[in-house]
Amino acid sequence: MPDQSDWEAKAANILKAELKRQGVTYAQLAELIGDKEPNVRNKLSRGKFSAAFMLEAIEAIGVSELRL
Repeated sequence: MPDQSDWEAKAANILKAELKRQGVTYAQLAELIGDKEPNVRNKLSRGKFSAAFMLEAIEAIGVSELRL
């Protein structure tokens, strides 16, 4: 079974892929969710973010369905 860091990497990769599909930059995402770009960039590069952050981000960029 994958360890915690594997799950964190998977979550980050899913969110990064959705951002790319929607053509949304980290700066644009930060503006949409009311955060700062460095904070968003750090969360995604580390893969350390809550499920609430992921849901907020995918909703902000207009994604209504995720395929795992």
